[in-house]
Amino acid sequence: MVMHFDEKTFDEAVRGEKPVLVDFWATWCGPCRMLAPVIEEIANEYAGKVKVGKVNVDDERELALEYGVSSIPTLVVIRDGEAVKGVVGLHNLEQLKALLA
Repeated sequence: MVMHFDEKTFDEAVRGEKPVLVDFWATWCGPCRMLAPVIEEIANEYAGKVKVGKVNVDDERELALEYGVSSIPTLVVIRDGEAVKGVVGLHNLEQLKALLA
């Protein structure tokens, strides 16, 4: 299941043992909408191993700034509260799996 993070839920969500894949997106972004089914598939395949969540950059500008988001979609892998990997743009399922490896 893909979670939706906001300023209030983000910090707690990215702490802990499980890695977190965060999709910074916006409703008006075509590539973001194209990526959504891939994000859902990742969430289903990695259920229990990886948390998967979305941050709407229009609603959560401070979070986007904190993680250096200058283009969307931006995907960031966070472990123990720290960003460890990230990619910008549209990626396929295999590329995102490699990001989580």
